[in-house]
Amino acid sequence: MPAAPRRKAPAEAKTPSVSRARKPAVPKLQAVSRSKKDLATLTLSSKNYSSWSLRGWLLVRFAGLPFEEIMVDTEDADARRELLLLAPSIRVPCLKHDGAKVWNTLAIAQYLNEVAPAAGLMPTDRIARAHCHSVSGEMNSGFANLRASLPMNLRGSFPKHKVWGGAKPDIERVIEIWTDCLARYGGPFLFGAQRTMADAMYAPVATRFLTYDVTLPAACKAYCRTIMDMPEMKEWVAAAKLEKAEIEELDMDF
Repeated sequence: MPAAPRRKAPAEAKTPSVSRARKPAVPKLQAVSRSKKDLATLTLSSKNYSSWSLRGWLLVRFAGLPFEEIMVDTEDADARRELLLLAPSIRVPCLKHDGAKVWNTLAIAQYLNEVAPAAGLMPTDRIARAHCHSVSGEMNSGFANLRASLPMNLRGSFPKHKVWGGAKPDIERVIEIWTDCLARYGGPFLFGAQRTMADAMYAPVATRFLTYDVTLPAACKAYCRTIMDMPEMKEWVAAAKLEKAEIEELDMDF
């Protein structure tokens, strides 16, 4: 019996190619934060005067962690003592996230680096990372004369302000740190093209140098502009200028 003739398989219909833009992947932190109960909270004080609040806020923003701000009234006795440098900075900034409570800026930076390592809060290179830790820790625990003599005041402007002797060594040390980092890592931020915890730690110093018209080398002036041009800084400064609270001791006529 002759074999049945083979039938040709029907040709597949060609589907016209359609170019479809892929939706960008949503980072895990963004996805998790949709629920109100999962949203991180960050306790802050005055946006005009509180340098510690600014550091913590920038760190969380750099990390890309969605959060809700909880503002402490500047009339609160403990918050006022922190702002006037009469007590350690314990209440602000304070980050609460996924069961963790972290209230020191250096600790907040280290915690955020653990939960959001892709944000690049610390350099990937071991040597640079150690350097970043060191200069950030120095700012976290030092420069007392600079803090006392040139308090952060984003609404203030004091051209040709006389810097008293006690603050001068602190200013010189900051200039030394900035100059070294910018030359070593190429800028525009302290550790290169990527913003790190060090930039959050030194951002309030950049505002102080501008407020009190501190004379700086060209590279340090450019770094101050880089910091102030960040969208996050512009947002913070705009909010600070809308604040009604005034603290007489920090708003004196220098």
